[in-house]
Amino acid sequence: MRNLKMLRAVLALLLLVALPLWAAEPRPLDWAEMIPPDAPKVAPKMAPIHDLSQLSNALAAESAPAARQQSPAAPVVKALDGQQVKLPGYIVPLEVSDEGRTTEFLLVPYYGACIHVPPPPSNQIVHVISEIGVKIEELYQPYWIEGPMLVKASSSELAEAGYQMEAEKIYAYELQ
Repeated sequence: MRNLKMLRAVLALLLLVALPLWAAEPRPLDWAEMIPPDAPKVAPKMAPIHDLSQLSNALAAESAPAARQQSPAAPVVKALDGQQVKLPGYIVPLEVSDEGRTTEFLLVPYYGACIHVPPPPSNQIVHVISEIGVKIEELYQPYWIEGPMLVKASSSELAEAGYQMEAEKIYAYELQ
């Protein structure tokens, strides 16, 4: 009887330790999935830059005055709340540590959003906090951000965000 209790206790402990290993991989999330299907369509003021040969055009706009956000209170997808996701995007730094690591930033779907062109709708901006942060050598490098998605609005000096994440992993986006 005593051995059976001990065996159960050991099995319960093993189960608690092994649960994180069984956790599912984060779900890849597409930016379009963050817009409710019935939401009004907002045409971007500038097409996303995927061809880096156009980068100089975007950088030329840097000296222009800050642009107003397109839809600062755009509707969000409430079903995303609490989901473990993996989202690609570009980092717009908000806070940099003494070690030169960006620990708080906005994740946006295209390069230059919030800086060189009008910020996208709030449902296309994620306010990310990272304990470790990431050293941003080149701002035009896209990144994958993994962590739990929160459907929670936040405000910064650059834009309103409709979502928040606490980054568990940050790594460079590579085409596959």
